[in-house]
Amino acid sequence: MRINFQAIKVIYKYEMLRAWKTLFQSLASPVISTALYFVVFGSAIGSRIDTIEGVSYGLFIVPGLTMLSLLTQSIANASFGIFFPKFTGSIYEVLSAPVSFFEIMVGYVGAAASKSFVLGVVILITASFFVDLKIAHPVWMATFLILTCISFSLFGFIIGLWANNFEKLQIIPLLIITPLVFLGGSFYSVSMLPPFWQTVTLFNPVLYLVSGFRWSFFEVSDVNVGLSLGMIVFFLVACLAVISWMFKTGYRLKE
Repeated sequence: MRINFQAIKVIYKYEMLRAWKTLFQSLASPVISTALYFVVFGSAIGSRIDTIEGVSYGLFIVPGLTMLSLLTQSIANASFGIFFPKFTGSIYEVLSAPVSFFEIMVGYVGAAASKSFVLGVVILITASFFVDLKIAHPVWMATFLILTCISFSLFGFIIGLWANNFEKLQIIPLLIITPLVFLGGSFYSVSMLPPFWQTVTLFNPVLYLVSGFRWSFFEVSDVNVGLSLGMIVFFLVACLAVISWMFKTGYRLKE
């Protein structure tokens, strides 16, 4: 199959230019939110907790805080990116063009993942002003960061295709993703929970993302690192399969 790189470039560039118009807002918001989290969690709560698995609490929450923003922003960027053309009707111009679903997906998802990756870097830089941030495995950290941005941008793309109004666009991130992140060991170690809740937490997919990402920083994790990586890859492949089916069947695209 011959890939139309020009079509991918046009979609990607359009989405990135749209984000550029709100660049200050996009960067100022995570910086302020990160600072507030460190003031509340790092200072107020961290002063009452010595260390978690040998890591100071202020350091311990950095991977979880980064994941919280990455997941929500990746979903928001990708879902709105494809939903807005559906809402305005301009999606039909894209669908009628000689562009495959793969090229459309790469353009929109690539832009959303790029914006999320920049956001993740900004959060880590901001965190370094509050704590002495050191990364044990930079390559693995970047790998987890990139895979998370791509996989949840794909998930957001699915939500954008599925949603037929703005309420549905927000319901999954607000009622499902955000609670899963908070309950997935973002700001605490699963070992701190009672045995029953430790078992329950293992069914939370976000736990594996946060745990693997935290391992790349401090070499401590709640689950096996290989399992964390496998879960991310599995989720990414599953999202690709769902998007392929939605385009082939025209689900929510022909309405």
